[in-house]
Amino acid sequence: MKDLNSQKYIFEEMPVGAAVRKLAFPAVVSQIILVIYNMADAYYVGLTDSDAMLTAVTICMPAFMFLSAIANLFGVGGSSAVSRALGRKDVKHANRASAFAFWGCFWLAIIYMLGVLTFRHGFINVLGGTHTDVHLYASGYMKYAVIIGAVPTCLASFFAHMVRSEGRSLQASFGIMLGGVLNMLLDPLFMFVILPRGNEATGAAIATMLSNIISLCYYVVIIGKYRGSSALNFSFTRECLGEGIPFEVISIGLPACLMTLCENVSYAVLDKLMSLKGLSMQAGVGIAKKVNMLAHSIARGISQGVLPLIAYNYAAKNYDRMKRTIIISEITEVSVAALCTVISLAFAPQLIGIFIDSGAASHGFGVTFLRILCIGGPFSACAYGFISFFQATGHATTSLMLALMRKGILDIPLMFILNSVMPMTGIVWATPIADMACCVTAIAFFIFFLRNIETE
Repeated sequence: MKDLNSQKYIFEEMPVGAAVRKLAFPAVVSQIILVIYNMADAYYVGLTDSDAMLTAVTICMPAFMFLSAIANLFGVGGSSAVSRALGRKDVKHANRASAFAFWGCFWLAIIYMLGVLTFRHGFINVLGGTHTDVHLYASGYMKYAVIIGAVPTCLASFFAHMVRSEGRSLQASFGIMLGGVLNMLLDPLFMFVILPRGNEATGAAIATMLSNIISLCYYVVIIGKYRGSSALNFSFTRECLGEGIPFEVISIGLPACLMTLCENVSYAVLDKLMSLKGLSMQAGVGIAKKVNMLAHSIARGISQGVLPLIAYNYAAKNYDRMKRTIIISEITEVSVAALCTVISLAFAPQLIGIFIDSGAASHGFGVTFLRILCIGGPFSACAYGFISFFQATGHATTSLMLALMRKGILDIPLMFILNSVMPMTGIVWATPIADMACCVTAIAFFIFFLRNIETE
């Protein structure tokens, strides 16, 4: 168990600042690469000068990201359960929790794949793909990225969480980076070389599918390499259903799943409302969302990286180390997000111009929408960090409440309300307003949590 002992040093003895950097940095890099390859998809599709194709790829994002919701349900829940079990020195519980999480993720991915396969065209229409050309391109994209790629995409993301749960952030993040880099390399190959003109959206989907398959193969090799010194186990036994494991994994993973799911529903509602205003506005807001993902991805990377460290020390009752971890990570997340906001406000035309020609009507809309969305960046980063904190400490109800507040409860009703007040920009303003409200609530919950543990 030599390797577990080395990971124990990171969790228990390494200076908190160094431990946060060691666990968070690889996760942040991997998340940035994910955003870059997501932008690369949009950039390559943008080279076609087709708003219909660009919109098709954008509206498929919620369907594709639902795969991340499935992976988060079992990955975040399983990772938290494993890390807290290791903090209690209960390796058998970690074994059983990881096995339950794996098979839950696998079968739910299968069910989702079959559902999308059966109702693909109706699903695309609901997402805003009612325009004939948009629907055609979206159908090709969804076939490969969402249907055929469902299981490998889910499992690759799931394994990243599980490998990170033992403190192997570098190995976990490398798999994500591998998939992202491969996607960027394969995109132009399938879009402009292998497939005939007019199939660029399908080419992007095939590149995404193949990169996730290769990423999954990497994780299988990594898990096999550390098998003798790891607490992870993926052999299902009857004991996996005992000790409250299913409830523990699902209750903690559910907020992460619903946060991703509600985020996708929110984006789908936004796209649907924008589709009623014209293709240029719909394309503009799609690109603005992609550019604005950078600040959120950094916050997500830091939060995912330190989650095992928080969970381990909470279970070990080392509350001082736990508090220092969340304070350092929150300060970093908010500072970086604020910098991204300043850059987006100052250079919005140039950033949108990377994907849309400056002379196009959609470019002007994209600039306006980006400047609105980026305002919520620091508030979103702060809220996301605290949501992840409550997931790590096993406080399912609090993390669920905050997750639903951040996406779903506030922003979707606000879209309809503000749309009637400000027809051009009201829909977009709903996002930063909801982020601000969630941030204030999350801080209040955290202060209340600290007061409670100080009395223990």
